[in-house]
Amino acid sequence: MQLYNTLSAKERAALIKEAGQERLTISFYKYAHIGNPSIFRNHLFIHWNELEVLGRIYVAHEGINAQLSVPAENFEAFKKHLDSISFLEHVRLNIAIEQDNLSFLKLKVKVRTKIVADGLNDATFDVTDKGIHVDAETFNELIEDPETILVDMRNHYESEIGHFKNAVTPDVDTFRDSLDIIEQDLKNHKEDKKLVMYCTGGIRCEKASAYYKHKGFKQVYQLEGGIIEYARQVEQKKLENKFRGKNFVFDHRRGERISEDIIAQCHQCGKPCDTHENCANEACHLLFIQCEDCAKKMDNCCSTECQEVHNLPWEEQKRLRKGKVVSNKIFKKGRSVVLKYKK
Repeated sequence: MQLYNTLSAKERAALIKEAGQERLTISFYKYAHIGNPSIFRNHLFIHWNELEVLGRIYVAHEGINAQLSVPAENFEAFKKHLDSISFLEHVRLNIAIEQDNLSFLKLKVKVRTKIVADGLNDATFDVTDKGIHVDAETFNELIEDPETILVDMRNHYESEIGHFKNAVTPDVDTFRDSLDIIEQDLKNHKEDKKLVMYCTGGIRCEKASAYYKHKGFKQVYQLEGGIIEYARQVEQKKLENKFRGKNFVFDHRRGERISEDIIAQCHQCGKPCDTHENCANEACHLLFIQCEDCAKKMDNCCSTECQEVHNLPWEEQKRLRKGKVVSNKIFKKGRSVVLKYKK
């Protein structure tokens, strides 16, 4: 019984390119009571591995959060398997606007304490007492209402490249950070204003809406399906698109273009740009925005120091990293003194 990947990302990418078959990038989530997440994790891995599903899936006692890629020809079989699981039957699937066959290169199904790191004690409030879900059309109407406060529940590096007009975009590193800041900033409007929230696919708003109702907010709404579903409905129903820029996504693509607006800038030269990169230095991997010119000039690195290390022989790079604790510096999200034009 295979419960782990047998191919490297490089080997998988080569097979995908050789096959030349279209793959669909999909995300979904569901809050539910899962008695034994480990058994459920193994069940998913066995069945999805057979269908050549790739992606990053988190399973916890509170439910499932999944971002994945599935061969288009296997989509119906994948959907049939989801429907065979009682709490996932007819679950909403957010299908990416822009497809990339290499969005995921491994199948990772991980058991976690929570499906989103929110830092909340769920025993203190009813997580099922959620806000009102609204579709794209109703959302557009709501955010034009002067009695509405629109809040982006994502992190700073996500909203930097794209957000809805007039949205409050907290300058935070984590979802948990935003919860208290928003409550404090809006404490005088719990009774009189409509609190409308949005995020990438809806999962963060799902928990936040219940939390804010618990905290006394009387009119709480969330964009169902998040930005991903909003973009699909805008296209399908020919609605006005009120989102500006790109939607940050958590896969190889790092972003989907929702409008032609470029609202961010290269963190190195200040030129209009909204392309995220991870620093090529293996000891850094800082996430930052970099234009094509700077990528070429800097060898995809965030600084001259990283560029110098990146251009050393591989064995020398490993020697420099040996014995050093750098985990707190790796994969930081757009926060560094080397980023001259980071807002």
